[in-house]
Amino acid sequence: MTTEELTLEVQRALEEIRPFLNSDGGDITLISIEDDKHVKVRLEGACTSCSVNQMTLRAGVETTIKKFAPQIETVVNIL
Repeated sequence: MTTEELTLEVQRALEEIRPFLNSDGGDITLISIEDDKHVKVRLEGACTSCSVNQMTLRAGVETTIKKFAPQIETVVNIL
């Protein structure tokens, strides 16, 4: 998978998870993909102050991204 294809797959994953974040007043933005295996995102809106945002990041965002792009190893939230 090329870097461009990988970026498109990660964007598709974020589009799948975005409605759930939006329903709680939050959102997510892709910041970067490093070495084709490390994704940096920014949780926004209500997600920034939510007490379970790390669980959302791991159980929701990371799982969804890995479904679309299995080679991704880490997903981190950049503040």
